[in-house]
Amino acid sequence: MSEGIEERLLNKIKRVKLLVLDVDGVMTDGRIVIDDAGLESKQFDVRDGHGLKILMRFGIAVVLLTGRRSRVVEHRAADLGITEVHQGVRNKTEIFTEILRRLDILPEETACVGDDLVDIPLFRRSGFSVAVADAVPEARRIADYVTVHGGGRGAVREVCEVILQAQNRWQDVAVRYEFA
Repeated sequence: MSEGIEERLLNKIKRVKLLVLDVDGVMTDGRIVIDDAGLESKQFDVRDGHGLKILMRFGIAVVLLTGRRSRVVEHRAADLGITEVHQGVRNKTEIFTEILRRLDILPEETACVGDDLVDIPLFRRSGFSVAVADAVPEARRIADYVTVHGGGRGAVREVCEVILQAQNRWQDVAVRYEFA
């Protein structure tokens, strides 16, 4: 994947130490199912999850930062080993700034993945901004990179692979899983 990425963008991706993900529309396809009892469900792509686990194994921290609040997100994060989850966030920029300060990470060392207008301020502050393929046009226009895959359908896995390839870690993944 990184073969088609221009050198300027590769240099940005090489610096990434933190991946910040929106949830609805990024880790899911954006649909929310609520049954008669009021129970909410969402669908997550298992390959996206495995991509995140691989990324974390190679030292990239992952944070979920979402405007909605859902127990489903807590369960998915726990399943993946993501310990930093911020839900019900009204001002993503404020939380993003606090995370960077606490983790001692520079804005240019972050990648942010989003799908909607609310994610654009983070795109402008992060080192590598990513809009999923089915994001709103405004987000796609501003993003450094637009995924081939849609939210909840492989976009997160694609981003994980792009980061690992740009950082010359994909060969380590190949060795681990014996596909090279």
